[in-house]
Amino acid sequence: MLGTSSSSPSVGRSRRGTRRARRLLAAVAVVGALTAVGAGPSAAQEAPQPRESTSPFTGLPADPAPVLAVKMDNHKGARPQTAVEDADIVVVEKVEGGLSRLLGIYSSKLPESLGPVRSAREYNVEQLRTFGRPALSYSGAREGVEDLIEKSTLYARSHDKYPDAYFRGGNNEAPHNLYVHPDQILDSAPDASLSKDIGFRFGDKPAGGVPTDERSVNYGSAETTVKWSDEEQRWLTSFDGAPAQSTGGKQLGGKTVVIQKTDMPPDSSGTTPYINTVGTGEATVLRDGEAFETTWNRPDADAGTTYTLPDGKPMPFDRGQVWVVYEER
Repeated sequence: MLGTSSSSPSVGRSRRGTRRARRLLAAVAVVGALTAVGAGPSAAQEAPQPRESTSPFTGLPADPAPVLAVKMDNHKGARPQTAVEDADIVVVEKVEGGLSRLLGIYSSKLPESLGPVRSAREYNVEQLRTFGRPALSYSGAREGVEDLIEKSTLYARSHDKYPDAYFRGGNNEAPHNLYVHPDQILDSAPDASLSKDIGFRFGDKPAGGVPTDERSVNYGSAETTVKWSDEEQRWLTSFDGAPAQSTGGKQLGGKTVVIQKTDMPPDSSGTTPYINTVGTGEATVLRDGEAFETTWNRPDADAGTTYTLPDGKPMPFDRGQVWVVYEER
């Protein structure tokens, strides 16, 4: 049954304990660094209290935790997806034939299972270096791309080489029914990078936004639309004109949506777009029912991406799940 782990309860607790231990060590390091300064007879009274950790991906309370990137299916036959709503960041990407795929970035919360999982693309190697050395869950890739991923710094965890972490489930037909247990992927990559600053900034809404109800990005054979909901105070997503639903029944969508314009030339196969995530260009940031025109900049593959307002100030995102939708310029 979808969402039910094949692992025993004791094994599941052990895996969760490993992740908790890593988070505890990170928190202890912060406390130690703060209290060391106040060491002395009155250190207990004078030592500053540790601040609550916040996720650099969402701006919400969260301890530093390993980063897992998952390539997710967005074909009509793969919907509704499972646990997209649990991702810190959801990325919509163009693939061959004018279709789209999703990339989920998980760190603050790990669901028991998620998917459907599909294949990686050539540009994902450069794209994901912004997170350091995350784990990557994917169903596989064409030979040249598989070699590129295996030689990269990513912890490549494909279905082909780590089959025990994956299972077939749900009501969809193959190949749209492959799911993954994220805890098993991260257990196989114990040194995966922890969440860190990737350029996002969070805060109050700035002045100068243009009231906006809806925006769409069309890839030719796939369209992504976000519509502002006053009731839910977030952007609700639709794919190809239909509400994007989770298997849990909730409509997908984020507090902040970034429509990032970039070049998408063919990759080495000549048929799949290579989404350029290094460079600079225009980006529209949607939050609180308004649109803000910004400039995105990522100087190199090891850097994060910043979003800057016309006055030179960083564009603050609303706190919560962030969606990034690439648009060809």
